[in-house]
Amino acid sequence: MSTPPPLSVIEPADSSPDEIESLAELAQHLATGSLAGMVVQGLCLDAEALDLSEIDLTDTLFVGCAFSSAEVEADVVRRGAHVVPRFATVPYPTEPSGLYTPEDLADGFATGGFDGMYDTRVYEHFTSTGGAQPDVRESLAQRLHDHGIDDGLVDLITGWLTEHPVTSIVGVMGGHAQPRGSVVYRLAATLGWRLARAGKLVLTGGGPGVMEAVNLGAYLSSQPAEALTEAIDLLATVPDFHDHGPYTAVALQVREEYPPGAGLDWARRGGLSIPTWLYGHEPANLFAAEIAKYFSNPIREDTILRLSRGGLVFAAGRAGTVQEVFQAATKAFYVTDGASGPFIFLGRQFWGGDLPAPRLLRTLLAATPGGDRSGLVHVTDSVDEALALLTS
Repeated sequence: MSTPPPLSVIEPADSSPDEIESLAELAQHLATGSLAGMVVQGLCLDAEALDLSEIDLTDTLFVGCAFSSAEVEADVVRRGAHVVPRFATVPYPTEPSGLYTPEDLADGFATGGFDGMYDTRVYEHFTSTGGAQPDVRESLAQRLHDHGIDDGLVDLITGWLTEHPVTSIVGVMGGHAQPRGSVVYRLAATLGWRLARAGKLVLTGGGPGVMEAVNLGAYLSSQPAEALTEAIDLLATVPDFHDHGPYTAVALQVREEYPPGAGLDWARRGGLSIPTWLYGHEPANLFAAEIAKYFSNPIREDTILRLSRGGLVFAAGRAGTVQEVFQAATKAFYVTDGASGPFIFLGRQFWGGDLPAPRLLRTLLAATPGGDRSGLVHVTDSVDEALALLTS
């Protein structure tokens, strides 16, 4: 079984004070002689320099860590620690110490192509072990992995919200099948570019199509609009995500030819995406700066909508997008996660004729327990209007 790639690690200042998620943090605590009451997540502890023999381990919790030997692991338990071990037979970290980056998901592509990259290997393992209905061992390993993603996401968003209002996070939904270079794809990319330049954190479901376009726009937000057009034109040479290898290769080419500007925060380097291996047949979106990839699609869906307090944009999409519309509407109806930002439907013809979801949504939100909220719903063809609604 191949080793999972190293994950991006949240800086120690952003971590919860009782959690250790990097070797640098661990070294700081070892210097004090105590890890008592701490949680150590997903670290390799097999280096000779990491001597735990004289460290206070009272009530320390090691989750998904690799020890140098079974004897060392047994010794830390005898001295008062608790150990949730790694699952050695899975190709993903049992308790990741941070979120993924595009480099993590694409690891192995250079030598093994699409079939050899980390993202594909994990998806193949997922499908071969029952998909959404795994056995007990696989289910537990997946839940531990997703807990690590939960934890990394909390650290990341908590850090963001110390400097930005909750309304700075804008979710953008839309069809995964939109081809690169299409009018809808270009509109979505322009919206992501302008939102990031306006100081917003864009959040997508991490798939291809509209979702890739939005993260692409944020990824290139430090560059002129001409660079965004050029990048889309290059990506459009492989428009269909079903052509997995070339589709991924040209995305990596764009990343190489248009590196993000130095010194930018991660929102200006592509923002955030939250994909799932349930839809692992879709190639990875490689333009988000931080990627919270889950096995559980229900957790992933709820998390996207819960975080998008600054508003939601719905570009053209089908069943998955419509599901998100009414899942978000339920939250707005009952004010489950606090006040909701605007619901913006991008594309009058599509949302007014093909799938008239906004009309039904207005009727629903007019009857909320807290009063008429139908004014949250807007339908437009204009990126300018959408941006004005999201930044007012």
